[in-house]
Amino acid sequence: MAEARATAKYIRVSPQKARLVVDLIRGQRVGDAMNTLRFTKKRVAEEVMSVLHAAISNAEQKSEALDVEELVVSKAYVNEGPRAKRIRPAPQGRAYRYQRRMSHITLIVSTPEGGA
Repeated sequence: MAEARATAKYIRVSPQKARLVVDLIRGQRVGDAMNTLRFTKKRVAEEVMSVLHAAISNAEQKSEALDVEELVVSKAYVNEGPRAKRIRPAPQGRAYRYQRRMSHITLIVSTPEGGA
């Protein structure tokens, strides 16, 4: 079973929002996952698609005899990255703190267990 991984780190989107998109493609064939991402109306879908492209390229690099159409998104997860703390002006000279979250997106593509 051939397996390849790709990770994008420090993506400026909250992990909660990124997980919504990543959950859509987990377990799908690579071609179907590309179509799903192409028509998903979320900003992070473009980032996830670039990670998927990278994972496919890594799989091709590992094995010459690999059929790309056979690949499946076997694992897909989003981890929380560092948080950037920012300050927003508030009434009466106060300051409110808020956090800008970042994500680490990881996709692992592999050939299915029964095939090849």
